[in-house]
Amino acid sequence: MPRNKFQTIIFTLLMTFFMVYVMICYNIAIQLGSMKNEIFLMAFHEMIIMWPAAILIEMLIGERITMKLAKRVITPVMEHSIFIVLLISAMTVCVMCPVMSLLAVILFKSPGTEIIAVWLNTVVFNFPMALLSQIFFVGPFVRLIFGTIFKKDVEKAVV
Repeated sequence: MPRNKFQTIIFTLLMTFFMVYVMICYNIAIQLGSMKNEIFLMAFHEMIIMWPAAILIEMLIGERITMKLAKRVITPVMEHSIFIVLLISAMTVCVMCPVMSLLAVILFKSPGTEIIAVWLNTVVFNFPMALLSQIFFVGPFVRLIFGTIFKKDVEKAVV
Protein backbone atom coordinates (compact mmCIF):
# COMPACT_ATOMS: atom_id res chain seq x y z
CA MET A 1 0.00 0.00 0.00
CA PRO A 2 1.15 3.58 -0.58
CA ARG A 3 3.57 5.00 1.99
CA ASN A 4 3.87 8.59 0.75
CA LYS A 5 2.12 11.14 -1.49
CA PHE A 6 3.97 10.08 -4.66
CA GLN A 7 3.03 6.43 -4.12
CA THR A 8 -0.55 7.44 -3.37
CA ILE A 9 -0.74 9.28 -6.70
CA ILE A 10 0.68 6.29 -8.60
CA PHE A 11 -1.69 3.90 -6.81
CA THR A 12 -4.66 6.18 -7.56
CA LEU A 13 -3.69 6.45 -11.25
CA LEU A 14 -3.45 2.67 -11.57
CA MET A 15 -6.59 1.85 -9.59
CA THR A 16 -8.78 4.45 -11.28
CA PHE A 17 -7.56 3.45 -14.75
CA PHE A 18 -8.41 -0.21 -14.35
CA MET A 19 -11.65 0.30 -12.41
CA VAL A 20 -12.95 2.89 -14.86
CA TYR A 21 -12.00 0.72 -17.83
CA VAL A 22 -13.75 -2.35 -16.39
CA MET A 23 -16.87 -0.38 -15.50
CA ILE A 24 -17.07 1.31 -18.90
CA CYS A 25 -16.76 -2.07 -20.64
CA TYR A 26 -19.47 -3.43 -18.34
CA ASN A 27 -21.86 -0.55 -19.02
CA ILE A 28 -21.34 -0.70 -22.78
CA ALA A 29 -22.01 -4.45 -22.67
CA ILE A 30 -25.26 -3.81 -20.79
CA GLN A 31 -26.24 -1.18 -23.34
CA LEU A 32 -25.47 -3.49 -26.29
CA GLY A 33 -27.07 -6.51 -24.65
CA SER A 34 -23.96 -8.68 -24.54
CA MET A 35 -20.18 -8.56 -24.33
CA LYS A 36 -18.39 -8.21 -27.67
CA ASN A 37 -14.72 -7.87 -28.58
CA GLU A 38 -15.30 -4.39 -30.00
CA ILE A 39 -16.27 -3.13 -26.54
CA PHE A 40 -12.65 -3.32 -25.40
CA LEU A 41 -11.78 -0.61 -27.93
CA MET A 42 -15.05 1.33 -27.63
CA ALA A 43 -14.35 1.85 -23.92
CA PHE A 44 -11.36 4.06 -24.62
CA HIS A 45 -13.63 6.79 -26.02
CA GLU A 46 -15.26 7.24 -22.62
CA MET A 47 -11.95 6.74 -20.78
CA ILE A 48 -10.79 10.11 -22.07
CA ILE A 49 -13.43 11.77 -19.90
CA MET A 50 -14.07 9.29 -17.09
CA TRP A 51 -10.51 8.43 -16.06
CA PRO A 52 -9.43 12.04 -15.33
CA ALA A 53 -12.78 12.60 -13.60
CA ALA A 54 -12.24 9.53 -11.40
CA ILE A 55 -8.73 10.69 -10.50
CA LEU A 56 -9.97 14.13 -9.48
CA ILE A 57 -12.95 12.81 -7.54
CA GLU A 58 -10.85 10.21 -5.72
CA MET A 59 -8.06 12.63 -4.83
CA LEU A 60 -10.27 15.59 -3.88
CA ILE A 61 -13.09 13.92 -1.96
CA GLY A 62 -13.18 10.14 -2.39
CA GLU A 63 -10.09 9.25 -0.38
CA ARG A 64 -11.06 11.46 2.58
CA ILE A 65 -14.62 10.15 2.78
CA THR A 66 -13.48 6.55 2.31
CA MET A 67 -10.98 6.79 5.16
CA LYS A 68 -13.51 8.46 7.48
CA LEU A 69 -16.01 5.67 6.79
CA ALA A 70 -13.36 2.97 7.20
CA LYS A 71 -12.11 4.38 10.52
CA ARG A 72 -15.64 4.14 11.91
CA VAL A 73 -15.67 0.40 11.28
CA ILE A 74 -12.09 -0.67 12.07
CA THR A 75 -11.80 -2.60 15.33
CA PRO A 76 -8.84 -4.20 17.13
CA VAL A 77 -10.00 -7.57 15.75
CA MET A 78 -9.28 -6.24 12.26
CA GLU A 79 -5.54 -5.95 12.92
CA HIS A 80 -4.77 -8.22 10.01
CA SER A 81 -4.16 -6.11 6.94
CA ILE A 82 -6.45 -8.17 4.69
CA PHE A 83 -9.48 -7.00 6.67
CA ILE A 84 -8.38 -3.40 6.38
CA VAL A 85 -7.66 -3.77 2.65
CA LEU A 86 -11.11 -5.30 2.07
CA LEU A 87 -12.80 -2.63 4.17
CA ILE A 88 -11.08 0.23 2.36
CA SER A 89 -11.86 -1.40 -0.99
CA ALA A 90 -15.53 -1.74 -0.10
CA MET A 91 -15.75 1.81 1.25
CA THR A 92 -14.08 3.16 -1.88
CA VAL A 93 -16.76 1.48 -4.00
CA CYS A 94 -19.47 2.85 -1.67
CA VAL A 95 -18.18 6.38 -2.29
CA MET A 96 -17.02 6.25 -5.90
CA CYS A 97 -19.74 4.13 -7.51
CA PRO A 98 -22.65 6.55 -6.88
CA VAL A 99 -20.56 9.60 -7.82
CA MET A 100 -19.12 8.09 -11.01
CA SER A 101 -22.52 6.65 -11.95
CA LEU A 102 -24.08 10.11 -11.65
CA LEU A 103 -21.37 11.58 -13.84
CA ALA A 104 -21.85 8.83 -16.44
CA VAL A 105 -25.63 9.35 -16.42
CA ILE A 106 -25.24 13.09 -16.99
CA LEU A 107 -22.60 12.72 -19.71
CA PHE A 108 -23.71 9.62 -21.62
CA LYS A 109 -27.33 8.68 -20.92
CA SER A 110 -29.33 11.87 -21.62
CA PRO A 111 -31.73 11.22 -18.72
CA GLY A 112 -33.78 14.42 -19.04
CA THR A 113 -36.24 14.78 -16.18
CA GLU A 114 -35.67 11.14 -15.13
CA ILE A 115 -32.15 11.83 -13.86
CA ILE A 116 -32.75 10.51 -10.33
CA ALA A 117 -34.42 7.31 -11.56
CA VAL A 118 -31.77 6.68 -14.23
CA TRP A 119 -28.99 7.39 -11.72
CA LEU A 120 -30.44 5.01 -9.10
CA ASN A 121 -30.92 2.33 -11.77
CA THR A 122 -27.32 2.81 -12.90
CA VAL A 123 -25.99 2.56 -9.34
CA VAL A 124 -27.98 -0.64 -8.74
CA PHE A 125 -26.46 -2.23 -11.85
CA ASN A 126 -22.94 -0.87 -11.28
CA PHE A 127 -22.47 -1.45 -7.55
CA PRO A 128 -22.23 -5.27 -7.54
CA MET A 129 -19.86 -5.29 -10.51
CA ALA A 130 -17.72 -2.52 -9.01
CA LEU A 131 -17.50 -4.26 -5.63
CA LEU A 132 -16.68 -7.68 -7.05
CA SER A 133 -14.17 -6.21 -9.51
CA GLN A 134 -12.48 -4.19 -6.78
CA ILE A 135 -12.20 -7.06 -4.32
CA PHE A 136 -11.46 -10.01 -6.60
CA PHE A 137 -9.85 -8.70 -9.78
CA VAL A 138 -8.80 -5.07 -10.14
CA GLY A 139 -7.75 -4.52 -6.52
CA PRO A 140 -5.41 -7.53 -6.33
CA PHE A 141 -4.08 -6.85 -9.85
CA VAL A 142 -3.27 -3.20 -9.05
CA ARG A 143 -1.70 -4.14 -5.70
CA LEU A 144 0.47 -6.68 -7.57
CA ILE A 145 1.59 -4.04 -10.08
CA PHE A 146 2.11 -1.48 -7.31
CA GLY A 147 4.09 -3.97 -5.21
CA THR A 148 6.28 -4.77 -8.21
CA ILE A 149 6.96 -1.10 -8.96
CA PHE A 150 7.76 -0.25 -5.35
CA LYS A 151 9.28 -3.60 -4.36
CA LYS A 152 12.12 -2.10 -2.32
CA ASP A 153 9.75 0.13 -0.34
CA VAL A 154 7.44 -2.81 0.33
CA GLU A 155 10.37 -4.96 1.51
CA LYS A 156 11.55 -2.18 3.87
CA ALA A 157 8.07 -1.89 5.34
CA VAL A 158 7.92 -5.64 6.06
CA VAL A 159 11.37 -5.81 7.73
